[in-house]
Amino acid sequence: MEKNWWKHAVVYQIYPRSFADSDGDGIGDLPGITSKMDYLEELGIDVIWLSPVYRSPNADNGYDISDYRDIMEEFGTMEDFDRMLETAHAHGIKIMMDIVINHTSDEHPWFTESRQGRDNPFRDYYIWKDPGENGTAPNRWESSFSGSAWTYDEGTGQYYLHLFAEKQPDLNWENEEMRQKLYEMMRWWRDKGVDGFRFDVINLISKDPAYPEGEELGNGLTSHTCANGPRIHEYLKEMNAAVLEGHSLITVGECPMVDEEMAKLYSGEDRNELNMIFHFEHVSGSLKHPGKYGKWDAPAMDLPELRDILVRWQKGLADEGWNSLYLSNHDQPRCVSRFGDDSAGYRDLSAKMLGTVMHMMRGTPYIYQGEELGMTNPRFEKIDQYRDVESLNIHHKLTVEEGLPEEQVMAYLKEVSRDNARTPMQWDSGDNAGFSTGTPWIGINPDYVEINAEKERKDPDSVFNYYRKLIRLRHENDVIVEGRFDLLLPEDKNIFAYTRTLGEEKLVVLCNFSSKIVDIPEEIRGLLRGEVLIGNYKEAGKEYLKPYEAVVYKQSLR
Repeated sequence: MEKNWWKHAVVYQIYPRSFADSDGDGIGDLPGITSKMDYLEELGIDVIWLSPVYRSPNADNGYDISDYRDIMEEFGTMEDFDRMLETAHAHGIKIMMDIVINHTSDEHPWFTESRQGRDNPFRDYYIWKDPGENGTAPNRWESSFSGSAWTYDEGTGQYYLHLFAEKQPDLNWENEEMRQKLYEMMRWWRDKGVDGFRFDVINLISKDPAYPEGEELGNGLTSHTCANGPRIHEYLKEMNAAVLEGHSLITVGECPMVDEEMAKLYSGEDRNELNMIFHFEHVSGSLKHPGKYGKWDAPAMDLPELRDILVRWQKGLADEGWNSLYLSNHDQPRCVSRFGDDSAGYRDLSAKMLGTVMHMMRGTPYIYQGEELGMTNPRFEKIDQYRDVESLNIHHKLTVEEGLPEEQVMAYLKEVSRDNARTPMQWDSGDNAGFSTGTPWIGINPDYVEINAEKERKDPDSVFNYYRKLIRLRHENDVIVEGRFDLLLPEDKNIFAYTRTLGEEKLVVLCNFSSKIVDIPEEIRGLLRGEVLIGNYKEAGKEYLKPYEAVVYKQSLR
């Protein structure tokens, strides 16, 4: 296998709970995933990124693991997992496991032992601290899910750290024995035949041993406190040597609060850490106009701001490191609702445009389930329709503690709640969108009658078939994988334009991010020649771009 095969790959994220339910209990499962391998092979993807399927009490939908070597009962059995893995490989598809090693569930045996007493052998597997003055928390760090990042344990008289929900205690990576047990567990999955790992919030595993307050109070996840800590690269190199070295695996680290220079340290080819990382600059709401309540009330990012971020990362990792290309995942709203236009008239066009602008850049593209259909935010009207712990917590905080009107807070959730991405996959126009014969664990988006896989597979002009072509083009054209990226029209408010160049081949990519007809500036019209490699209108103009038009020209430089 080629050493850097993942550079040519396209990854498809599956959120198992919402993908396909085989037994009618309303919850997606592993046999459901297995039953859809023909669909995924037809789409053309190379790798499934499988969100956590380990045993878990589901305080955070599986990102709170109670047993790393067992399967969540709702999802099936280890035999079901083995069958899914075997079926995927038979279809030419690899499996990348989502693994959470910054924290566990508070129901993990290590933690249940750890809280038995201060002298317990597992005590040091987690981060315990004495109370501060007057019995308060050791510092003012806040959980990513609201409230203090510290919970007091009556039995032992200390606080434990949890950067997320209180049922997600952080592991103490200073403990070498604990680290070695994690590596042993990862080797077990590797030897079972999985093809790589996506590491959840991996750059949080090293904490500053001084546990400083940090300059940005009210946010535990800041570069001043617990991200990109002093031993992070030591730990990743150690993990690489213990688990990854000598195996052609795909690895990506979820890394909040990193810039391009930090990304080089995590993903540089000679660094022996990770293949690539996920950063969040482009999916965090406007950074130029931050909201009072973080992502919840931050205005949407306009094209110039989005383009500046994406271009900076393209240039920053041009010679060292590797980009991951995404607009959607299980933690983000639907990209066509956020960056495009999900109204009936422009949904298909803007979904195809967004796919074009991302898939033609340098890096490994990630498709989140349903993105290839142009699935949209459901925009639930009532709080009892939401399931996400982050959304429920912020609703309580903003309505009860801050006193904001219910309608205002619900408007925030409709746009950026994580549950926007977690409604069930829309397979057909039948009951429950073909997801389940039972009552789904979360509501179905009512637009499934119009937006579903069965309908789109039959329509040659659908978003699904457009994504099939994008994927095929990446497999067939080295210029898309390796070509140099150069920006065109850096000041244009509506058009994202760039070139990709490799040897004697050149691509010119034009994407209109507006619902208006916009003129193509004279300065680049001379570049619009050669064959149209892909476009979302039947005819590509050379003087203007139609609403949400995307077109890619391929030309020879001979």
